[in-house]
Amino acid sequence: MHFTLEHLDPGSKARAGRLSTDHGTIETPIFMPVGTAGTVKAVHQRELREDIKAQIILGNTYHLYLRPGLNILEKAGGLHKFGGWDGPILTDSGGYQVFSLSDIRKIEENGVKFSSHIDGSKIVFTPEGVMDIQRIIGADIIMAFDECPPYPSDYAYTRKSMEMTHRWLERCIARFDSTESKYGYEQQLFPIVQGGTYKDLREQSAEFIAKQGRAGNAIGGLSVGEPAEIMYELTEVVCGILPADKPRYLMGVGTPANILECIALGVDMFDCVMPTRNARNGMLFTTEGIINIRNEKWKEDFSPVDPGLENYASTFYTKAYLRHLIHSKEMLGAQIASVHNLSFYLWLVGQAREQIKSGTFYSWKERMIPKLMQRL
Repeated sequence: MHFTLEHLDPGSKARAGRLSTDHGTIETPIFMPVGTAGTVKAVHQRELREDIKAQIILGNTYHLYLRPGLNILEKAGGLHKFGGWDGPILTDSGGYQVFSLSDIRKIEENGVKFSSHIDGSKIVFTPEGVMDIQRIIGADIIMAFDECPPYPSDYAYTRKSMEMTHRWLERCIARFDSTESKYGYEQQLFPIVQGGTYKDLREQSAEFIAKQGRAGNAIGGLSVGEPAEIMYELTEVVCGILPADKPRYLMGVGTPANILECIALGVDMFDCVMPTRNARNGMLFTTEGIINIRNEKWKEDFSPVDPGLENYASTFYTKAYLRHLIHSKEMLGAQIASVHNLSFYLWLVGQAREQIKSGTFYSWKERMIPKLMQRL
């Protein structure tokens, strides 16, 4: 795995680069569709490649561990072969489930005890075990096991959580470095910066993570309820510490405006369930603004979903037809809306990359954000 920094925007800290993996090259900045259980919901792999132009997708360690299970994944030759996706894959270690499943988990120094949300069976995730699980899943990029503290959390708890995340990271690195990639291609480990909404803790964590010298680094624990201004402030602080010659991944972010603002701060990689989750509820992100396709105003609108995108879901289907499908709870409605939203997100980061290369990103961002945030 190798990251090449190709262009810097003169008006901001935005960067354009290339991350080379054994499953393909990723042009940054990039958005990564979330495929929690080995599938991006309502989206075919052919659509991911040909229509959405996805370059890398995500899987989730916790969910894949439960279903289909490691035995099936190993027999299949890893998630790439099991799911028919030949591009790069990143796996979230399950650290976010430490945050989101707070009612069915218990955190200890050794790791986290879960009750399965499927059948209530007991599961223990340790830093070492999570490394082994992700090796078997077969991700190109493996995430360290961390705790994502909720917002708000007091200073004492956040500091204790961060320090435990650092200890867990040392155990992750020891296990990862003592094991081999499983399916004949390279796998790399990304550590995760934590520290809640406290600037000094974020600085400490970023410095600790930077010293580990891994192939890339992630920023976790943001976009969990804090104001956007705080997210931007802390992202800028962390990006100023993490090495410039390694990719920076901001986990779980976010809206189109969030993404453009954080690209301007020096972030290279993003993921979020928002484009597919909101699509299934009828919210569309378009080149002109946000559409709630369920609204009456679209009932007789026979114009394309988004003429600004050259994509079959955006230009072949009309707003009126998509509204009909969503109201009728037809599966095709969720599919069209999901493909559209993901196409828009990939278009957005692709446009950002071109603007960075042209040296015009900052002024373009300032024009785009008000338009993308308006409700149509």
